[in-house]
Amino acid sequence: MWCRVESLLWNACENLPKLSEGLNATVQPERKIVTHSGRAVSSFSSVHLCHAALNGTLHRRNYFYVGERFSTRGNSSIASGQIYVEQLTPQNVNQPFPLLIIHGHGMTGTNFLNTPDGRLGWADYFLSKGYELFLIDQPSRGRSPWQKNIDGVQSSYDTFTIESHFTATQLHNLWPEASLHTQWPGNGSLGDPIFNVFYASTVPSLDSDAETAMKIREAGSALLDKIGPVILLTHSQAGQHGWILGDARPTKVKAIVALEPIGPPFINAVFPPFTAARDFGVTDIPITYSPPVKVPDDIVKVVVSTAFGTTCFQQASPPKKLVNLAQIPVLMVTSESSYHSIYDNCTAQYLAQAGVSVNHLSLPDIGIHGNGHMMFMEKNNLQIVDEVVQRWISRTIGT
Repeated sequence: MWCRVESLLWNACENLPKLSEGLNATVQPERKIVTHSGRAVSSFSSVHLCHAALNGTLHRRNYFYVGERFSTRGNSSIASGQIYVEQLTPQNVNQPFPLLIIHGHGMTGTNFLNTPDGRLGWADYFLSKGYELFLIDQPSRGRSPWQKNIDGVQSSYDTFTIESHFTATQLHNLWPEASLHTQWPGNGSLGDPIFNVFYASTVPSLDSDAETAMKIREAGSALLDKIGPVILLTHSQAGQHGWILGDARPTKVKAIVALEPIGPPFINAVFPPFTAARDFGVTDIPITYSPPVKVPDDIVKVVVSTAFGTTCFQQASPPKKLVNLAQIPVLMVTSESSYHSIYDNCTAQYLAQAGVSVNHLSLPDIGIHGNGHMMFMEKNNLQIVDEVVQRWISRTIGT
């Protein structure tokens, strides 16, 4: 049975007993539950819906590579720059555009398949809604090969960085909002089984965001030419990849959902040293402005505010416009306790000033509390994707 699970039922699923216990439970008398869309379903139906949710959505899995370049090695050659693409297709595709999902730094496409504690991830949610999905591993990372003497230096996150920035921020309090973090499953620290599983999934990444950006522009553009148009969902470091791909292939990107995109403009923040970064505002490599920007100094910037370890730059008036991104609707989502809560508003303001149609939504403003940077893995992950992301896509694209 193919199910469209309403948000109330997603929340109910999280409170079900273990599946093994639930399958042996006695069915209680039928009663009606009214979903947020006004449709009434029985409690018996809700059990079946939750059962479907716990087991995932029937789909076909495929994979391919795109974007390779061949370099001479002795009497032969090797490929580099290609990206791994995982394609998930539900039995019933009923959405007009597929989703292309790009993970953040130190991660792979597995971030969105399921959670570290074994619950369903956003991939299954979107499959249940009838989306075809494409999940990549960024260039030179994970299943996208890193080639010695071609690709740049790599490094890995240590356990302290993961704990203090993502999974147990409330124990380290490196920024004011960190203490509000409550939604990570488990205690978020080394030795906790859920943390250990999550940390084991992290991988070495290129140190240079500029190098990664150039590689994703080439391979990602080739991917869009193959599968587009798409709805593009990015997280963290991949935030700038959304702007780059939207700029490179504006007709192939129908909307962008940016989960806490890398920022703020022009400078690193919160964690010292506060070095210059993203020379072209929200990207490390050139994108299309009008009037044109040939070198970073063509953008005249001014300081508009300062906060905890953060300097917020905007353009001096009159601002140059990001003309290729201007026709692509953007949703930015920021959690309550992440370090992004300090500066995402600055990034959104920069985009808006440059002519981008951006809707910046802070989760606590709509009553969703306790989340951190890895919101799509946390205890209320299905509430966020259903009530925030899918709702915006549906209203914006008309799905």
